[in-house]
Amino acid sequence: MFTTGQLIFALLFFLAFVGVMIWSYRKDLKLHKKYYKGSYWVLIGLLVFFILLYALKSFIYS
Repeated sequence: MFTTGQLIFALLFFLAFVGVMIWSYRKDLKLHKKYYKGSYWVLIGLLVFFILLYALKSFIYS
C-alpha cells in the first residue's frame, strides 16, 4: 500500500513533530503554570458532565 520511502518519511515526520511539541511545551512551562493554574477543575467538570449525560441517556433509553 505504501512504499518504503513513504513509511520512512512518515516515521521521521512523526518523530520530529513529537520532538518539537515536547520542546515547545517545556519552553513554555512557566507560562502554563502561571496562566492555566486551576484548569484541571475545568477538565474534571467536563468529565463529570459527560458521565452524567451518558448515565441519563442510559437511564432514559433502557
